[in-house]
Parts: sequence; C-alpha cells; structure tokens
Amino acid sequence: MRQKMSDMVHKIQDEICEKLIEIDGVKYRQDEWTRQEGGGGRSRVFSGGKVFEKAGVNVSVVHGTLSSEAASSMSGGRNLEGTDLDFFATGISLVLHPHNPMAPTVHANYRYFERGDGKKKGSWWFGGGADLTPSYLFDDDVKHFHEVYKNICDRHDIADYRNFKKWCDDYFFVKHRGERRGVGGIFFDDINDLSKEECFSFVKDCAKSFLVSYIPILERRKDMSYTSKQKEWQQIRRGRYVEFNLVYDRGTTFGLNTNGRIESILMSLPLTARWEYCHEVDSNSDEYKLIKVLQEPRNWLEL
Repeated sequence: MRQKMSDMVHKIQDEICEKLIEIDGVKYRQDEWTRQEGGGGRSRVFSGGKVFEKAGVNVSVVHGTLSSEAASSMSGGRNLEGTDLDFFATGISLVLHPHNPMAPTVHANYRYFERGDGKKKGSWWFGGGADLTPSYLFDDDVKHFHEVYKNICDRHDIADYRNFKKWCDDYFFVKHRGERRGVGGIFFDDINDLSKEECFSFVKDCAKSFLVSYIPILERRKDMSYTSKQKEWQQIRRGRYVEFNLVYDRGTTFGLNTNGRIESILMSLPLTARWEYCHEVDSNSDEYKLIKVLQEPRNWLEL
C-alpha cells in the first residue's frame, strides 16, 4: 500500500500540473527535497501566470520517528498508546489561489499514514478531502463542487457524503471569527473501517476527480470583470485563510512538529493578503451574502 499510494499521488500531481500549465500559460517551479530523518518530496509552485496568483501541488513520501508530542496530537492511531513511534506518510496536497476574485480558491489533500509496520489494528489510516473557498458566492459553482464529491461517496461503502460534508464544515472553522473558511466540500480522517484496498479505492477516486470538480468553475470565473473594491475583499478573505492555516490546521502543526520542509508546509498560504481594522460589510452586499453562508453552512444538494 505504501508503494501504491506513493505512485498514485505522483501520477495525480503530474496530471493536475499538466492541466494547470495549459490554463495558466507558465510552467511550475519544481523543488525535489529530502528530509534528514527519512524520505522527501516534490513541490511544484506556479506564480506569475495569467490565471493564478499562486498555486502549489506538492507530494511527499516521508518516514522517521515521531516525537511523543507529535504522536499524542494525532487523531489517528491513539489506541497505540505511545508505542510504535516509527511512521510512514505519503500524500498529495494542493492549493490554488486565482488572480480573479470571482474565481474561488480551492484546496485538496489525500494522505496515507502508518505507525510501526502498519499491521496492528488502528496502525494505518487514510485521510483527506477537498474544499472550496470563494470570495464571491455563485450557488451553481458550489453545487457542482459538492455534487462531484457526493457522487464519489455514493460509489464507495467506506464513504458517507452527509457525514464528510459536516466534518468539512466543522473542521474548517475559524473559531475566533465565528465562520467557516469556505463553503466546504468533504473532509475525512482515520479511515480504516474496511480493507486497505477499499479505502485506497475511495481516496484514489477522489484524487482523480479533482480536475472535474474545480476546472469547470475556474473556466467560468477566471476572465470575469471585477473592481478594485472586489479585489480588496478577496485580499481580506485571504487573510482569513491565513488565520485558519496558521492557527488551527492540523497538517501545518504536524509538519512543523516533524521537522518538515517549511517552504512546502507554508506553500498553501496566498501570495498576498490583507487585514483591515474592524472591517465591516454592508448587510445588503454580495460580500455579506458570502459571510452569512460561512456563518451558517448550507445544504447545497438539498438532501
């Protein structure tokens, strides 16, 4: 499974990056890096193109020994009670930040983790998901995104869209703002209730469907006209994105606690962001329409 997951994430990285080159008109910068404790990765970052202000698609295959602090903070494998601190992890993580404020930011990641030799009960699991973060709300875009992932969940016994959608809304919650980071998607962790093959099949289906979930939305929005005020609002929303990633995101914490590559860990942050003191929006504005949805998540598919 270690090799199958590693091969899959590298293949998906190639497919996504080929499409982004076609759309953005520039090639990515690639950094292949190694980790002193074991393993390494391949980071690809786009900037200076016509569509994306910054976009990154990273893969990693790492192994080593967890600190007791890192092990205790993990949601998965807690039943191992501090034993089996040797670990293996591989995955793909991507974040795309378009120039145009009408085009949403998108994030996705899929990962496989083992502690010890991965043979004990609870010593391996899959996690991941995909979520959409618009600055301006277009209902059809959000419905399309959710529909793609609901259809995937419906194809796999291990998956439950309703549960994973709520999990996403709850996880990407900026507590100190009282709002979600975006309009959600799916999120899951500690997936190991069925066989490794069945769990892998679901994760692979999700990863292969990323382009189908996002590119139609991007194509509709990337060339829309916008004002300087709308661009400023996008920058404020990106500030909220930064707040979540640096304060709450478990992936960031895990990377820092395991001596991960800093540039790859912080790749998800936007190139630019903005914070305005006591910023407020008009209750009749498009900006407020977004805020209401972030405060009160909607059932986009009316299940």
